[in-house]
Order: sequence, then C-alpha cells, then structure tokens
Amino acid sequence: MRRRLILGVLIVGLALLLGCTNKKVNNPLANVGSKQPDKVLFDRAMDAMKHNRFDVSRMTLQTLINTYPDSEFIARAKLAVADSWYAEGGSTALQQAEIEYKDFKTFFPNMPEAAEAQLKVANIHYQEMEKPDRDYTHAMRAEEEYRALIQEYPDSKLVPQAKQRLREVQEVLAEREFEIGRFYYLRQTYAAAIARLKTLVDRYPLYSGADDALFLLGRTYEAEIETVRKNPRATEVIKGKMIEELTREAAAAYGRIITRYPAMDRAVDAKARLEGLHQPVPRPTRRALEENEKEIASRQQPTMMSTMFSGLEKHPDVSHAAHHGEPTMVDSETVTAPGVARDLARAVGGGSDGNGKLSVTTISGAPTPNEAAPRSDNAPAGDTATPGQNQPASQNATSAAAELKPNVADPNELKPNVEPDPNALPPLQQSNQLDSSGAGSSSVSSSSSQKEEMADISTSKKKKKKGIKKINPF
Repeated sequence: MRRRLILGVLIVGLALLLGCTNKKVNNPLANVGSKQPDKVLFDRAMDAMKHNRFDVSRMTLQTLINTYPDSEFIARAKLAVADSWYAEGGSTALQQAEIEYKDFKTFFPNMPEAAEAQLKVANIHYQEMEKPDRDYTHAMRAEEEYRALIQEYPDSKLVPQAKQRLREVQEVLAEREFEIGRFYYLRQTYAAAIARLKTLVDRYPLYSGADDALFLLGRTYEAEIETVRKNPRATEVIKGKMIEELTREAAAAYGRIITRYPAMDRAVDAKARLEGLHQPVPRPTRRALEENEKEIASRQQPTMMSTMFSGLEKHPDVSHAAHHGEPTMVDSETVTAPGVARDLARAVGGGSDGNGKLSVTTISGAPTPNEAAPRSDNAPAGDTATPGQNQPASQNATSAAAELKPNVADPNELKPNVEPDPNALPPLQQSNQLDSSGAGSSSVSSSSSQKEEMADISTSKKKKKKGIKKINPF
C-alpha cells in the first residue's frame, strides 16, 4: 500500500514537471500566452492553411468570427480568410481574396495590417497582368492600387516595395503606348501617332524606351511636314505656317531627348536631326546627366533563359524597369488625334471641324476646294475688279502668297522651293524605312566627329538596343 502511494506521488510529480516544460501558445497580436477557445480555433485554422487545407481553414475562421464577435482575434481572422483565398490562387480565388481584403480595409482602416491588405490587392492585379500587346485591364488596376497604397499609407514600410512595383507596371503600360504609336506611324496615320507618343512621354518619363519614343515623335512631325508640302488644297502661306509649327514641335521633341535623356542612345541622333532642321541644339545640365545615368544603371538585362521562353510566357518582362526615380502618381491629360489637329489649326490661325480634320482659312478671297473659281467676265459693268472677286483664283492666291510670304533670307526658315538640303528628311512612303529600333532610321548618319561633339553632352558609349523585341515592327 505504501509503495502504491509513493508511486502515485511520483506519477503526479512527473506530470506536473512535464506540464511546466510545455511551450506556451503565442498570441500573434498581443504576444501573451492563451488557451482560450477563440485562440484554439485560430491556431487550428492556421495549421490547416499551412497544410493547404484552405476550405477547412476558412470554415474554422468563420466559426471563430461568428461565435466570438468580441474576440481579440477578429481582425486577424478576417485577414486570414483573405490570405487563404490569396494562397489558394486561381482567378476565382484571387477575385474573392480582393473582396475580402477590401472588406478588411473597410472594417479596420487604422490597423497596420490595412496597408498589407492594400498591397495584396495591388499584387493580385500585378500577378494577373499580361504582356503589353494583350489585355491591359489588370495593368491599369495594378497602377491604381499601388498609387492608392502610396497615397493612403505614406509612412508604411511597404511603400518602397509598392513604388518599385508601380515602376514595373508603368513600364508595361508605356511599352503598350509605344507599340500603338509606332503602329500608327508605320501606317502614316501621323495625328494618331503623335497623340499616343505625346501621351507616353508626358505620362511615363521613366520608360526605358523614352528616348526612342521622343525620337519617333520628332520623326512623325517631320513626316507630317512632308505631307503638308504635298497638300494641293492649302495655300503657300498656310503651308509655311504649318511647316513652321511642325518644325517647332519636332525640335522640341529632339531637344527633350538631349536635356532629359542625355546619356541614352538617341541623344546623338537627336543632335543630328536638330542640325538638319537648322534648329539650336540645347545643352543638358550636369544634374540631368547624372540622374539619367543612375536610371540606366538601375535597369536590369533579361537573362538568356527568359529571352528564349519569352514567347511562351503570359506575363510581361519587367527587367527593363528602372529602380531609380519617382514613379508618376498623377496621369497627365490624354492627347487625342482630333486634339492634335485642333492645336495645329489654332497655331496657324485656321479651324477644325468636328472630326478633328484641319480646315485652313483661305487668303484674299481664294475659293475653297469645293467652290467654283469666280470668272471676271461675270462682273457687273462699272465695278472695280478686286482680288478674290473678279481676278482668277490662281492669280489671286499667288498675289496673296507673295504679299504674306515669309522672309526666305532667314537662315532658320524652311524653304520648300529651294534646293533640297542634304540633311533634310527623306520622304517616308514605305514602312520598311524604319530601323530596327522602331523609330525612323536617321537620314544623317552619326559620324565619329559627331560622336566626339556629343561627348560634352553624354560621356556614355553607345549601348546595344534593348533585345529582340525592337526588331519586330509590330
């Protein structure tokens, strides 16, 4: 009997000793030990999620939320429900995860986990983002959600990650705009090409091909100049004004390459085109050169494997995205093709119809294209012949053009009727005149002397073009 009593005491003591050595359960929010029923349910749900039993995990979490509405684990449980959908993956599950994350932000907007929920919402669209030549809905949504995180939670430690993802998303959106602008340029729809390219360079300055986009924009303006020169419906005065305005826009595009992207490949070509247009060549600041060099150094090059399997991938390659510089937080105004035509008409003093087509004002009574030329033999007897009424239309337009003809002695004035300048833009009538980078091949080859002249603007060497994607014009 005495032995049994001693044995029982030893067993009880051993049990107490083992009980004292057990690890306490950690509360993820309060960091205190707890064996309450709501904590037990939460632990079971986390264990089920760890073993990919997402349905069991969500049922357990929902039981916790419904049974213990005042529990300290309610916020964590609602976030865990969204995490279970996010971890499960698939389009349907990710859509449900986005709904749960937004509900969590609605009920707990001041918790630190609210920024995490917003980041997960943006990451959902980032994971669903497709290549630039495909559906861009998820790319637009990702851009919107990352911007919301940066603006709503500026002090969060997740902001740097959101900014980098935003740069990558904007790289994809910018590439899409560039491809569309080049498509319109190849088909000689220059107003639409100008609208796309101007929107691109204003909205996404960190785009890896911004210098190519600006150079193509300048070439598009020059191609429009050739179209204006061949237009038989406009007078020489109107043509001169339009050519002057288009030349100014082209020079602005080329000048922006030199001042904003002096270390990139197109700086030398832009200088050559400005000289061909007899326009002044700007000089960049040292700060602009250093910033552009930092942007170039922060970009990554795609690996050989990613290049080989790029055609099989659904998601875009974002290795060219910059890791330096602030992403665009507010979109600039979208430029449209009718708006381009209206701006040009306003600059030359003409008008624009509802479709955005340029309508020039006739000078000194010259007939419109659809109006019959007035005849002098129809004038009433005794009337004095005035220009535009009794003189032939050709003589009338010629005299008006002679009166308002720009001063050809100005060295910066374009002269449509003089001998062709060897540095002038060749006529663009075939799409195969584009070079491998997608922009027009420069009619002025960059000689070694020109490169040496650009050394004070950009000390960087010529770099290789950005992969095989620039070879395909489509």
